Amino acid sequence: MENSYGIMGTIIYIAVIVLSILAYWKLFEKAGKPGWASIIPIYNAIVLLEIVGKPWWWVLLFLIPVVNIILFIYVTHLFATSYGKDIIYTIGLLLLPFVFGVLMAFDNDTRYVGPTG
Repeated sequence: MENSYGIMGTIIYIAVIVLSILAYWKLFEKAGKPGWASIIPIYNAIVLLEIVGKPWWWVLLFLIPVVNIILFIYVTHLFATSYGKDIIYTIGLLLLPFVFGVLMAFDNDTRYVGPTG
């Protein structure tokens, strides 16, 4: 019986991961970037910075403790506003990215409006 909970948890976990990958793939495409870039480590951060209108070298700032947390929150806010979303989506992307990312990606009314930073 307890083994079935582990299997079900694993299936749910994999489903959330796949859905998140699809969502961010679509969000990158909405911004005119290649969707596959969303799954390549480090390169996805560089492309994300392009989407929000910040220089590539900001990736190096993510390596600095404490600065990385503040920068992550700021870039997430810029990401949400680049798609015409407000602070509610910023908070949602920070706390539940697999939910709000999917909402942004598959909402036909959500369009990439360009960098807002």
